[in-house]
Amino acid sequence: MEVLSVNTGHVRPLQIQGRRIMSAIGKRPVDGAVTVARLGLAGDEQADLSVHGGLSKAVYAWPAEHYPWWQQQRREAGVSLFDEALPPGFAGENLTLTGLLEAEVWVGDELHFPDCVLRVTAPREPCFKFNAVMGFAQAARLMAQSGRCGFYLSVVQEGTITAGQRFELHPGQRGLGIVEALAAKWAKHRN
Repeated sequence: MEVLSVNTGHVRPLQIQGRRIMSAIGKRPVDGAVTVARLGLAGDEQADLSVHGGLSKAVYAWPAEHYPWWQQQRREAGVSLFDEALPPGFAGENLTLTGLLEAEVWVGDELHFPDCVLRVTAPREPCFKFNAVMGFAQAARLMAQSGRCGFYLSVVQEGTITAGQRFELHPGQRGLGIVEALAAKWAKHRN
């Protein structure tokens, strides 16, 4: 398991269906070591702390393995003019990871990096901003149905994270898996 990219972003306006919405979903890779504090990565901002940020959602991780699937979904929706690869940070994630999928992650598991420790707290719940970034209205529903959501992390031990670092998964109590947690949260949207 490895950190492919560490990504941060600033709050800025997005135009979504004629409305101006503030968002920091546009994350970009950062070179070098990035400080990880209790409230997240140095240089990263969040616009809506009810969905990303705070102690329990300080960092958002996303499996890089999902990018080809999302690229295909965008092609099928007719929003990708070219067969371009989606860059790290495109989904709004702070950490683009390889080697760890949601089906292998449970709330309470810990990711041990060389210089810090993060704890899994919840799946990402997609919203209209994710639809806007992906370019089609059904993106959030597809995220929920497919379980390709990534997961939020709290900071257990502050430190630094650098792209290219390897990390280990230390299992927690394993009471609630990320895929099951997302399905339970989205059950109310069925029908």
